[in-house]
Amino acid sequence: MTRRRVLVLNHFAVPVGEPGGTRHTELFGALPGWDHLIVASRTNLSTHRTQRDRPGFRFVPVTPYRSNGVARIGNWMSYAVMAVVASLLDVRRRPAVVYASSPHLLAAAAGAVIAAASRAPLVLEIRDLWPKVLVEMGQLSASSPICRALAALESWLYRRADRIVVLADGVARSLEQAGVPVEKITVIPNAADPEYFDTEVTRDDARARYGFDRLTFVYAGAHGPANGLGLLLDAAAVIGDDIGIVLVGDGVSRAALVERAVTEGLTNVRFLDPLPKAEMPRLLHAADIGVHCLADVPLFHYGVSPNKLFDYMAAGKPVITNTPGDVAALVTDSGGGIAVSPSGLAAGISRMAEAGADQLSRWGCNGRRHIRENQSRQVMAKRLNAMLDTLVPDVGAQ
Repeated sequence: MTRRRVLVLNHFAVPVGEPGGTRHTELFGALPGWDHLIVASRTNLSTHRTQRDRPGFRFVPVTPYRSNGVARIGNWMSYAVMAVVASLLDVRRRPAVVYASSPHLLAAAAGAVIAAASRAPLVLEIRDLWPKVLVEMGQLSASSPICRALAALESWLYRRADRIVVLADGVARSLEQAGVPVEKITVIPNAADPEYFDTEVTRDDARARYGFDRLTFVYAGAHGPANGLGLLLDAAAVIGDDIGIVLVGDGVSRAALVERAVTEGLTNVRFLDPLPKAEMPRLLHAADIGVHCLADVPLFHYGVSPNKLFDYMAAGKPVITNTPGDVAALVTDSGGGIAVSPSGLAAGISRMAEAGADQLSRWGCNGRRHIRENQSRQVMAKRLNAMLDTLVPDVGAQ
């Protein structure tokens, strides 16, 4: 039987075990009857190291950048161009489906070009609503020519796509209100598998490994403007030294955050370099509580599917989020922790510190159970497989 092939465009994808986003590596690796090839940046965004081609991955050269600005736009453009070139030069086998993932729309546009040239259906995955998120974060004026051009590209991509995958119910509602046919839209959130976070390392050994010597709140993820980590440092400034806050990861805002922590003498704050996904079970085993933090942006109230939050819950950690709306409802409805206002982290951290071991354990167990029953990789892979089968049926299964 001939296996169907899906070509996946994700600028920032990395193999399992590397720091960074492994959503597509895990989802597409779990699909029966499909082969996949992920086209990603040769430079790992988290570590800035060069990545080499391997089974299931093709890495393309991109121009470097270290902060927001013209260089970052050049990085997006170089990825889009090189992804098209690499994909169209691959004459070994034409894809049955092209699956193009944002956040930036140039990757999606590259997918549309490849799909047209290959005469294949296009699946568009919307991870952020562009350019809306840029406008709400104050990075782009709604009246600017760039914003109008991005909005036009966004509308064209919605019309061009055969299917649209979104990561949050709120984004699906937004697209429906914009006139996208509901039958085009499939919701496939981020996910996690509780079993992945099991580890034989003792908690004492794990805590010694990372130097956790007090009640420790861990944030593990990107350090960018959208993540609102200044709000977490605001909280650190008032909660006292008996509680530790550890930030793990990298991003364009990290240097400024480190400088601020040093300048303000925040001795209860530590920064750790990005860790491979394989190290996350030990890190979270050592931690006491997971922190989910975002900037106060209206779109985030309904338009995000926070992978780090699901990892915390899958690992059995109680969680705190400062994001109102759908994320807050998920945390509180699952019984996995507490939700506070965007600027309410200090009070929430203090409340959790005073809750006691039994309550922390209950929050952690509730969250882990919710992920296992509702948000596992297996559940999401089945949803993705069903959607792809509507585009290219598995003839051998008929």
